[in-house]
Amino acid sequence: MEREVLYSPWRDEYVSGEKIEGCVFCHISSHSEEDVSLHVLYRDEYCFIVMNRYPYTPGHFMIIPHLHTDALETLDPKIWLHMSALAQKGVRMLKEAFGAHGVNLGMNLGKAGGAGIAEHIHLHLVPRWERDTNFITSIAHTRVYSTDFEKIYFRLKEASSHYFRRNS
Repeated sequence: MEREVLYSPWRDEYVSGEKIEGCVFCHISSHSEEDVSLHVLYRDEYCFIVMNRYPYTPGHFMIIPHLHTDALETLDPKIWLHMSALAQKGVRMLKEAFGAHGVNLGMNLGKAGGAGIAEHIHLHLVPRWERDTNFITSIAHTRVYSTDFEKIYFRLKEASSHYFRRNS
């Protein structure tokens, strides 16, 4: 039986690239000088917003508190409310500036809850379009990323300066 191959050269960095020791989100939090290479869209005193490096759909990003915790239930309510306010702005940005028809919001809490990085909570914002699930997603459980990751990052980075202004 012949095996079909779907090449994904953008994942080469994941396999062969330099590994970050410890919590990847804490590394991003503490290295603001690397915001472009780490694909950070926004940061403030409580949180930062970063593109998901292995997204479900183009434009998938996460809102992450600087505080390292795996327990949403003990997170300071002020930080949680701030994350929620950023999520509202993020949804608006994805709809208005990115053309998303809808947005999935979600948190996977703990390894048993499906979190890929269970030690540091994070809120996913996943833009969606009508009919964006096709046969390869449904049948082969494979995602096809339809555009260049870097182009999407810079497009959203430019938009984020408008949508995530400090006092808006």
